[in-house]
Amino acid sequence: MIEQQLGFDIESFLRGILGIAVVLGGAYLMSFDRKRIDWKLVGSGLFMQLVFAFAILYVPVVGLVLEWIGKAFIKLMDFTQSGVAFLLGPLVTKSEGFIFLLNSLPVVIFFSALVSLFYYWGIIQRVVEAFSWILRRFMSISGAEGLVASGNVFLGMTESPVLIKNYLPVMNRSEIFLVMVSGMGTIAGTVMGTYISMLAGGDPVSRVLFAKHLLSASLMAAPGSIVLAKMICPADDSLESGTSRMERENLNVSSQYLLSSDKSVLGALSSGTSTGVRLMVNIAAMLLVFIAMVALANYMLEGVIGRYTGLNDWIVSVTDGKAHGLTFQFILGVVLSPLMWLIGVPYQDVMLVGSLLGQKTILNEFIAYFQLQEWKDAGLFLYQKSVIMSTYILCGFANISSIGILLGGMGVLAPEKRDLITRFGFPAMIGGALVSILSATIIGMVLVVN
Repeated sequence: MIEQQLGFDIESFLRGILGIAVVLGGAYLMSFDRKRIDWKLVGSGLFMQLVFAFAILYVPVVGLVLEWIGKAFIKLMDFTQSGVAFLLGPLVTKSEGFIFLLNSLPVVIFFSALVSLFYYWGIIQRVVEAFSWILRRFMSISGAEGLVASGNVFLGMTESPVLIKNYLPVMNRSEIFLVMVSGMGTIAGTVMGTYISMLAGGDPVSRVLFAKHLLSASLMAAPGSIVLAKMICPADDSLESGTSRMERENLNVSSQYLLSSDKSVLGALSSGTSTGVRLMVNIAAMLLVFIAMVALANYMLEGVIGRYTGLNDWIVSVTDGKAHGLTFQFILGVVLSPLMWLIGVPYQDVMLVGSLLGQKTILNEFIAYFQLQEWKDAGLFLYQKSVIMSTYILCGFANISSIGILLGGMGVLAPEKRDLITRFGFPAMIGGALVSILSATIIGMVLVVN
């Protein structure tokens, strides 16, 4: 079972300050126009994230609310197993341990149907509007930007832009970039249950803990996305079209385009279920192929190159057995371990966490969470803080394959902006990755290393 350690630690705090400076420094170096960065907006966004991080860990009411929501998520996940048991019978009741295909993937279908139902009832819209109002008030962004950044907390990176589809064609490049970064920097509510199942397995205490932190990571990503998007691509209203119209219609954006297209409760459940089935099949196929490709790469690296050059034995000796040889995961860990140290990950675990970030970026977050679960269960992490920080680092869609998904989705909604969206693909992915890293850095500041 993973437990969290709370309390103030000067080393963690200073490492967190260093990590925040590194992340913001990276965004500053990437910036298209450094002179136009709104440092007041940056400060407001960081303040919101810091307040939220302290609140979930040290304010009992906030922590209890998130735990209650997390328990509600888990209860809904348990309902899914009733349907799975009906379909598979003895295969489920007689299975021992955690089976991803039986315990995680069906959750995607059920959650997708629930999201569609809640959207039909208007529940999601009300929550999104409230969160959007907070972002607009404290960070001085347009209504459409606040709406899409908030929507990404609950919806996917292709669904959230639909909320502002009539505004995408008249958005300026700074606003388009924010839409893309917020999509890359967050996850969809429909897959959150799957991540909880993967990380916690059957341990009820761990399930509540990971549910709480995944919810926290999603909420923290909204202001973080705005901060990093506006640093990399600052607003320049004097040079770009669409701003005046956006300002005139800010007050209407939250109510005009949020209606569900479903005509009944059964219609909402049906469409959500169909979407969930497609998503589950896609996830299963993607995991099968990517894990097989990693196994192929590791065979070439470890089974051929490492074996015949003696690198495997050397790597095992220098890592005290934590690494088994020249593997894909080991290479990623070595490359990204300096960054992991800079953002506050305990130095004994920097290679493991760095490898997870690399796998998420090159492959996807499902593969990385699956690897995190395996390494956690195997006891490879020396510090529990590393597991919690990894949960935040991986909580986002920022990977290479997501670039194509985002380009395809937004390109259909705003064909006039296709060239701009294409040019922003890779920078948006980096920005989305920095969003998750920033959230992990901030939460790491208040977790004691024990």
